[in-house]
Amino acid sequence: MPLTLLQKRAAQAIINIYETGSPEGDYAMVTLLPGDSGHLTYGRAQTTLGSGNLHLLVKAYCDAQDAFLADQLSPFLGRLEAIDLTLDHDFEFRSLLAQAGADPVMQEVQDAFFDRLYWGPAETAALSLGLADPLALAVVYDSKVHGSWVRMRDRAIERHGRPQSIGQRGWVQRYVGERRAWLSAHSNQLLRRTVYRMDAFAALMDANNWSLALPFTVRGRLINADILGVSPIRITAEDARQRTLKLTTPPMSGDDVTALQGALAERGWAINIDGIYDEGTRRCVTQFQEETGLVADGIAGPATFSALDLA
Repeated sequence: MPLTLLQKRAAQAIINIYETGSPEGDYAMVTLLPGDSGHLTYGRAQTTLGSGNLHLLVKAYCDAQDAFLADQLSPFLGRLEAIDLTLDHDFEFRSLLAQAGADPVMQEVQDAFFDRLYWGPAETAALSLGLADPLALAVVYDSKVHGSWVRMRDRAIERHGRPQSIGQRGWVQRYVGERRAWLSAHSNQLLRRTVYRMDAFAALMDANNWSLALPFTVRGRLINADILGVSPIRITAEDARQRTLKLTTPPMSGDDVTALQGALAERGWAINIDGIYDEGTRRCVTQFQEETGLVADGIAGPATFSALDLA
C-alpha cells in the first residue's frame, strides 16, 4: 500500500533531524566538518560539494523562475561543476547559500531535488526488496541520503538472506544492526559518531511503530501532525502596488484613484470619477470614513480600501 503524505513526511522528518537537527529540515544550513569526505554540505538533506550534487542543486535553483539570488550564485556554477574544494572556505559563496535558503523558490527546488535524488530511488529500492512498511522505507531513504546503501544491503543479504526468506521486518532489523556495526567500526571518526541514526531506528522498531504513527520522538525531537504541516512562508501577500491615497500637490492620479472613486459612487456618494484625487474626492473619503467608524482623515489606506472591498 502506498504511503500517505503524512507517512512520507514523517519518514523524511526523521532524516531531517539526523541531518539538521530539525524535523522540518533547515533549507539554509551550510556545514563543513573536518574530515568529511563530502566537504561542504548544504540544505534540508545536506547534499555535498564532493559528490557533485551541490552543483546540480544550485544549477536547478539558478534555472528556476523567480529565483531571488540566481544572478549572484550563477558565477559559482563552473567551480561547483569542477568540484573546486576551495569553495569550502569561500565565505561569499557560503553566505549566498545561507541567504538562498530563505527563498521559497530554493525551498521548492530542494524539495523536488531531494525527492528526485533520494526519495524516489529509496522507494524503488524498497519495492525491489518487498519492503512496504513506512519505517522500512525511512531506513532505506536514510541510507540513500547518508550513503553506502548498496554495500550494506548486499552485506545484509549475504549474511541473513533476502527479506522474503526471513520476513521484511526481521530483515530490516538485521540491516540496521549490520549498518550500525559497520558505522561503529569505521575508520572515519565522524562516521562512527553517526550510529545514533541506527539507534533511533531501533527504538522505533522496539516501539513497534512500523507505520510511523504520530506522534513520536526521534533524538528528543517531537514529530506530530502540526510539525509535518506546510511550513509558513514568511513573506507578505500585500499588494505593493496599492498606494495610500491622499490630497497632494500636484494631486495623485491613476487607476487606483479611479477604483476608489468608483467604489464610493457605488455606495451612493456623488463623486466625479476622473482618476484624480482632488478636494472633492478627499471630502467624500472623509465622510465615508466618518460613517463607517474609521479615522476620518481623508487618507485612503488599507483600512479604507478594506471597508470599500478594494483590498
